[in-house]
Amino acid sequence: MIRLLAFLAVVFALGLGFAWLADRPGEMLVTFNGYQYQVTLMVAAVAIVAVVAAVMIVWWLIKSLWNSPYTISRYFRVRRRDRGYQALSTGMIAAGAGDGALARKKTKEAAKLISSDQEPLINLLDAQASLLEGDHAGAREKFERMLDDPEMRLLGLRGLYLEAERLGDRNAARHYAGRAAAVAPQLAWAAESTLEELTERGDWDGALKLVEAQKSTRQIERDAANRRRAVLLTAKAQALVDSDPNAARTAALEANKLAPDFAPAAVIAADLVIRQNDVRKGSKILEAAWKAEPHPDIAELYTHARPGDAVLDRLNRAKKLQELKRNHAESSMVVARAALDAQDFATARREAEAAIRMDRREGAYLLLADIEEAETGDQGKVRQLLSKAVRAPRDPAWVADGVISEHWAPVSPVTGKLDAFTWRAPMERLGQLIDSETDAAVPAIAAAPPAAPAEKAIDIVADAPTEKQASAPSNGVEKEAAVAEAVSEAETAGQGLDLPPLPDDPGVAPEEEAEKSPRRFRLF
Repeated sequence: MIRLLAFLAVVFALGLGFAWLADRPGEMLVTFNGYQYQVTLMVAAVAIVAVVAAVMIVWWLIKSLWNSPYTISRYFRVRRRDRGYQALSTGMIAAGAGDGALARKKTKEAAKLISSDQEPLINLLDAQASLLEGDHAGAREKFERMLDDPEMRLLGLRGLYLEAERLGDRNAARHYAGRAAAVAPQLAWAAESTLEELTERGDWDGALKLVEAQKSTRQIERDAANRRRAVLLTAKAQALVDSDPNAARTAALEANKLAPDFAPAAVIAADLVIRQNDVRKGSKILEAAWKAEPHPDIAELYTHARPGDAVLDRLNRAKKLQELKRNHAESSMVVARAALDAQDFATARREAEAAIRMDRREGAYLLLADIEEAETGDQGKVRQLLSKAVRAPRDPAWVADGVISEHWAPVSPVTGKLDAFTWRAPMERLGQLIDSETDAAVPAIAAAPPAAPAEKAIDIVADAPTEKQASAPSNGVEKEAAVAEAVSEAETAGQGLDLPPLPDDPGVAPEEEAEKSPRRFRLF
């Protein structure tokens, strides 16, 4: 566009010049070799312009002829390169589609047309073709050769990492991932594998540096980076509690600052602060964490922050936690436990029942059974509450990859993943799959007799008197009718047998009688 505008500007200037000369007539006299040449100014200007144009055209022709060998060779070279890139593109598509034969064919074609030094992707296509052909040893050799090229080094490390993962060589895979992470921490596969290695051997400082590098390269979001740093700092504080309490306290306080709602960080930070006789600061940390998400470890440390407190003082501190987080099952459980220790059975029973109403779970029934045993000693009611606890959902625990732990850990013991443990109820009790619908909502279907009554019926038929057997019909239809009649009589007799309850068995409560109506199982 600029060149076109410049050309138009030059033509416009020449037009103005010729118009200016046409308005001002004049003559030009030239004496050369004894001759005089006299022409008008317009003719002289046209002649000068024509000579300049002719010189430029002649110069262009001479230059084109002089550069023609280079121009012709460049044309064929560009054409050859285009064919090579076309073969390379087709080969990459074939490799992605899993066509090993076509990928190998296009690899050879591209290697003939383009030098591998000029286009490193040929090496990648060659390695991919080897993998598709099942030549993993050859592919590893090609990936190793890539390590010598700075431009292909990360690609070679990635290929060797995947091959080590395929072979199950975890140490080799982490070695290649560590080399890649040292050069480019923004690579997710390298950073995650290296982070798992560092956390597995307890190098928390190295893991923190890696997370900081990930954050600086914007590989992970700020909130995710802060969460990882909080987990790593908490793990570091746990490791330094006995050897270096001051460093552990610094790490724990920083972790609590990054994630105030992270219960393990709050607990260890408050514990280390309380050990240094700063109960007020430790209580504030626990109160802030309790407001965010109540946790039994927080309540345990908060109520026992001062070892010399009486049971009534611990009950008052438990009630203060309840004020911070009302209408929560964990708050009621804390007050119920403290009230049980203080022999305030009325408060303990009221709070335990309130916890069951808010969150029906195993621990609440067990606590209520402890209260019943301590207050009345009625073993029948205690066993009744224990049976309810068995059928109730389990209490929340630290769960990671199917592993249930009483204490928090920074990494999963199965996969080594960082921050894998979550506080939730384990979903493994089959009793929770029982449908609560009654038979009124289920259409009446004639069910087959259960196995036990059927066996009794067979015994009754077998033990029938000899004279009755002698008079039994001989045909098959009448035999089947007789057996069916015997089964019906056995079921009637079985339903009429009511075993007396045990001496200390309180029986079944009316509310449980309704719950024990026939139910059916379902998976979802």
